[in-house]
Amino acid sequence: MSSFGEICAMFTGIIETTGFIKNISVTGSNRTFWIESPISQELKIDQSVSHSGICLTIEEMNHTSHKVTAIEETAQKSNIEAWKIGDIINLERSLKLESRLDGHFVQGHVDSVANCIDITEKAGSWEYQFRFPKKFAELVIEKGSICVNGISLTAFDVKKKSFKVAIIPYTYEHTNIKTIQKGDSVNIEFDLLGKYILGKIRAK
Repeated sequence: MSSFGEICAMFTGIIETTGFIKNISVTGSNRTFWIESPISQELKIDQSVSHSGICLTIEEMNHTSHKVTAIEETAQKSNIEAWKIGDIINLERSLKLESRLDGHFVQGHVDSVANCIDITEKAGSWEYQFRFPKKFAELVIEKGSICVNGISLTAFDVKKKSFKVAIIPYTYEHTNIKTIQKGDSVNIEFDLLGKYILGKIRAK
């Protein structure tokens, strides 16, 4: 979901690094964020970067931080209005054509938000359960790919309105999944191929 409506780059759902929100300003229905991160100085103006699953366009940057703006459409489909100063944000630069696809195809177009309803520690790993709107039930399948806050994950124990994901220690330590608590909302992007297939079936 690009903040300026342009065709967004492709991502893999493999988080490159994290940053944190330094400043937030609101102008009309637009929300502007300054994010401090290890890759900010390497970014370029007009570059698309996934921010916790939301594709946003780089507007400015300096040696430590970069600036992005989200418009009203982005706010309506994501959890961006709940972001606050100090929050950790998952970051991923766009996929290069010569890169290996270690996750799955992700557009950064958030489909909906989901709410965390349970967290279970499993002796070194974690299981998170999320509830999502029932109207998207056909897009979540057992052992299928799903993107949660920009992280490529595998859904299991899928119900009509909920699913679980398993989090390994590396993902837990290197993304913002460790900050999620019961009741928190996350950004969800359903599998791109699944959306195309379902669209074709419904069009018949």
